[in-house]
Amino acid sequence: MPSYKNIDQYLAEIKDDSSKLLGLSIGSHQNVSPGTKIPKADAQKPPTLKLPASLASSEQTYILIAIDIDAPFPSWRGLGPILHWVQPGYKHDAASGNLTTSEPFITNYIGPAPPPPSSPHRYCFFLYEQPASLAVKDLAPKDGKTVGNVARMWFDLEKYETQLGLKGGSIVAGNFFVSN
Repeated sequence: MPSYKNIDQYLAEIKDDSSKLLGLSIGSHQNVSPGTKIPKADAQKPPTLKLPASLASSEQTYILIAIDIDAPFPSWRGLGPILHWVQPGYKHDAASGNLTTSEPFITNYIGPAPPPPSSPHRYCFFLYEQPASLAVKDLAPKDGKTVGNVARMWFDLEKYETQLGLKGGSIVAGNFFVSN
């Protein structure tokens, strides 16, 4: 079973350190505060992201990992975490202030889909510095093929951080919303 150690640490960092708050806008919801409830219909397309103000002049390249940590039910997370997105190649765009990328996804974005009658799930977005050595083209699916649901279940974030060469236990920024 995957560990939630790093996830719990990142959520605590976001709560305790506003300099680690990833700007997140999704659907009609702008500048989402951690824990904001967003209807799942409003979150079916990837969010727009912004670096924290303290990093706005960064030349660094970033990678984002998004997961549902409450699948299938917050009271019983027997299928989780579920991977919702891995997108490399983000850079700060000074003109818009947003993070932008032209790199192919590693795992395509899927929106929230908690089963009825579940209470809201937490959808977490964690931003890391992307190692220069990360071979995105080798990790991206051929021809943009999407990843099926079964391959997304029981996502082990700590193991994946190690596989990608990320600084495990260290995010640049993060945010989350809830949805059901």
